[in-house]
Amino acid sequence: MRAFKKAMKKVYGWIAAAVLIPWRSSMRYRTVGTKPMPSGQSGFAVAFLHAHQLPGIFGVVIPNSWVMVSRSADGDLLVPTLAARGIRVARGSSRKGRKEKGGLEALAVLTEQIRQGGVAFIAVDGPQGPRGKSKRGIASLATNLDVPIYPVVILPARRWILKKAWDRMQLPKPFTTITMYWGEAINPAGRGTEEVRNDVNASLAALEARYDPEEAEICARLAAGI
Repeated sequence: MRAFKKAMKKVYGWIAAAVLIPWRSSMRYRTVGTKPMPSGQSGFAVAFLHAHQLPGIFGVVIPNSWVMVSRSADGDLLVPTLAARGIRVARGSSRKGRKEKGGLEALAVLTEQIRQGGVAFIAVDGPQGPRGKSKRGIASLATNLDVPIYPVVILPARRWILKKAWDRMQLPKPFTTITMYWGEAINPAGRGTEEVRNDVNASLAALEARYDPEEAEICARLAAGI
């Protein structure tokens, strides 16, 4: 029974990919700010919000990209689409402790790939939030390797928002434009993990407030219990 369920997850994942790939092909893409590109032998990390993961999958166009995907049913559905997009996967998350859910193993994979010039995309507040609050993983990875973190918010011009989801997940509508808004690099040299993590939070919050102010205000009110 377990083997059957595992096989069905793969089937559902490829069905999702078959839907998402033509969905993506209907869209247009643009970049605001300086999109980072790997050069030399050392890569970097990219911080984005869990709410933007589907627009992110559609919009990523950086060579040798890797992404951390949770060991969950939702994660299983995403893997075939990521593979079809040429994005490689490290499975794990911070849910119920990174070690239990493979987070440490996934970070180890991403660490090695960055050393080889790869790019690690991490939904810093996933998989269960709080929204906009980065876990320690990306800051630890960057400080240990002394590589920059580039914050980005990824916004569809027209979208559906899952209002009951903890992160208010965004789904791009077909034929829309997806824009990747890049912030300034966060350099960890000579700084502590908490300081870097706070900078990640502040940078993402500032980008969302600037480019998606209505959604940023709604999320701020929800976080405050208003």
